[in-house]
Amino acid sequence: MPILLGIDPGSRITGYALLEYELRPFRLRYVDSGCIRTADPNLSKRLRMIFRELCGLVDQYTPQQVAIEQVFMANNAAAALKLGQARGAAMVAASKNGAEVFEYTARQVKLAVVGYGAAEKKQMQSMMQRLLQLPSLPTSDEADALGIAWCHAHYQRHPLKMIQQG
Repeated sequence: MPILLGIDPGSRITGYALLEYELRPFRLRYVDSGCIRTADPNLSKRLRMIFRELCGLVDQYTPQQVAIEQVFMANNAAAALKLGQARGAAMVAASKNGAEVFEYTARQVKLAVVGYGAAEKKQMQSMMQRLLQLPSLPTSDEADALGIAWCHAHYQRHPLKMIQQG
């Protein structure tokens, strides 16, 4: 089964998730997930760490497809810019072996996972634990990355839903 990498980018915490998936019959299997935590005050060092850690995951698992959350417009322009830079580092690392990158809004992810585009973080965590039969509740950033991967698989299976809801 192909491997799918889901990424919830952040300049301090980047969530990642790896799922095996099959579209016909539809099956998803949890492979790995976690968070890349960057505490260095220097942004370029944090971006390098995100890039390096994701490159390691790509080398280890060789995902065929990557799904990443789109940047949303935040009230704080500086924070949005840092998020965009983290997202760029993640996209380059994730696609270094030629994997195709897909982007989804937070609303699309929440609709696919919870069925409600304004779902709260706890709902995402609970649903990802239930849907993937995880032994414990994933962290918020980990659940978001799992949700992004789940969303991608869902929309690959039902592409018309993405057009109608996007």
